[in-house]
Amino acid sequence: MSQTGSPDPPGVPHGVWPGTTAGYPPDEWQLLVRLPGRVMVAASSAGPDNPVRTVTAGLAGLDGIAAGRSFDSELVRSVVAAIYAESDDGRSAPVRAGAADGDLAELLLSCRAVVETLARHADPADSAAYRQWVQSVAARVCRAAGSDGRPRPFGDPVDPEQRRVLDQLGEALGLRPTG
Repeated sequence: MSQTGSPDPPGVPHGVWPGTTAGYPPDEWQLLVRLPGRVMVAASSAGPDNPVRTVTAGLAGLDGIAAGRSFDSELVRSVVAAIYAESDDGRSAPVRAGAADGDLAELLLSCRAVVETLARHADPADSAAYRQWVQSVAARVCRAAGSDGRPRPFGDPVDPEQRRVLDQLGEALGLRPTG
């Protein structure tokens, strides 16, 4: 059902509002939809290699993505709906684990491309909400577990490698001043 209570248009996944996706070329929309998952993988790959930590971080990332459903931004809610629609119909692209520095550099380029896309197509409030949501996914992942895999106590700093990734993501998303 749409926000007005009428059925979703044919071919549009439930909860994805055509008014939101219509302003984006398909390749740019896919970039918006895929970026949160890529950020989740990069953030969970930063830090010590521990299988328990990786699972805990991954679950925190999924929780962060799902949290976008309650954002006050139609864009963020539509992206979350599209993520779930892709995973439901098996169309999602495979995500590689283990983000090497080359993968991180590619991800940061994608973040900058998203900022440019949002500047062209989104209103400033939706742009800010999307960028903050993506950063919050990474932050949840990095703060989820310590190097031993156990939940990180509230207020404990993240590992230096994770801090570096969070800082670089924030800068690439236009959320931190450069320089």
